[in-house]
Amino acid sequence: MPDWYSHYIYLILGIISFSGAVVSTCTGKTRARFSGWVYRAQEPVVFWLVVATYYLGGVFFIGIFLYKIFGLSN
Repeated sequence: MPDWYSHYIYLILGIISFSGAVVSTCTGKTRARFSGWVYRAQEPVVFWLVVATYYLGGVFFIGIFLYKIFGLSN
C-alpha cells in the first residue's frame, strides 16, 4: 500500500465526525457515549458539549490529513 494512500483514513474519520455533528445539530438529538441519546431540548449543555466534541474531532482529523499530505511530514 502506498504511503499517501494510508493518510486518507484521517480524511474519512474527519468527514464522518463532522457529518455526524451536522446531523446532530439539525435533528436535535445526538448519541452520547454513556448516557444514550441526548436531546437538545431536555439537556442543552450536555448536547452542545457532545456536538462540539464531534465538530472538533472532525476538524482535528481533517487537519491531520492536510498536515500529512501538504505539511512537513515526509
